[in-house]
Amino acid sequence: MSTIAFIGLGIMGSPMAVHLANAGHTVLGYNRSPEKARPLVEAGGIAAASIAEAVAGADVVAIMVPDSPDVAQVLTADDGVFANARPGTLIIDFSSIRPDVTVELAGEAKEKGFRFLDAPVSGGEAGAINAALSIMVGGAREDFDAAAEVFEAVGKTVVLVGPSGSGQTVKAANQLIVAANIQALAEAIVFLEAYGVDTQAALEVLGGGLAGSAVLNQKAAKMLGREFAPGFRIDLHHKDLGIVTSAAREAGVVIPLGALVGQLMTSARANGDGSLDHSGLFRGVTRLSGTE
Repeated sequence: MSTIAFIGLGIMGSPMAVHLANAGHTVLGYNRSPEKARPLVEAGGIAAASIAEAVAGADVVAIMVPDSPDVAQVLTADDGVFANARPGTLIIDFSSIRPDVTVELAGEAKEKGFRFLDAPVSGGEAGAINAALSIMVGGAREDFDAAAEVFEAVGKTVVLVGPSGSGQTVKAANQLIVAANIQALAEAIVFLEAYGVDTQAALEVLGGGLAGSAVLNQKAAKMLGREFAPGFRIDLHHKDLGIVTSAAREAGVVIPLGALVGQLMTSARANGDGSLDHSGLFRGVTRLSGTE
């Protein structure tokens, strides 16, 4: 069993850290809001007072924070990972950030004697709670193999997709597909409701055919119930679509649907929906349809 420092105990990080503690690892968790460490402590983990304290004796440092600047801060600050962890420590960044930033940070980590994997996840809050996340990993094969026990505790589908930055590139593609599916589902439900169809029955039969998807299974009930407590916030998905549209432009490829859904995410935030679950894109469709 390993000693693991887990930085970032939010909606996703908290259940992941708990699973690692339940698997028998020694887990020291740090979050800027100390109360977020309570579930980990109840599972037998330890609440650290700082990143430096959490990482000082760790074999593995896991990071799950919102955005590229947050990851850079966790790694490079005076009280951060690079300055306080032992050389040879394996760093696993579960956050979803820009691929180019990941490549830069991985290079800096290597220069300082650390091992680094970018390992963004998909599956949302439900996947984190059920230890059923899909994890797309970028980095060296030997580091991927060394992280097996960590990945097994939190994920179900774990794949090494290429060198550093590859995990983030695949996650960007994932977020494009998910956003497009959520928008299409929202439009379909508004369309069905306009015709007075038994929407629940309609979604049942749609789910059994080619229109079926994990998005339909997990998000339709939120839309039908107009209940958008965050599992994955619109603010974060907006950030991710910015990553994929920017990366696509740099690669010289065209993603018109991604650009459109990105604008719809921007509209949702402008209308005050940024803190809602990304299924809250439904509210944008009702606004445009005059049925809000």
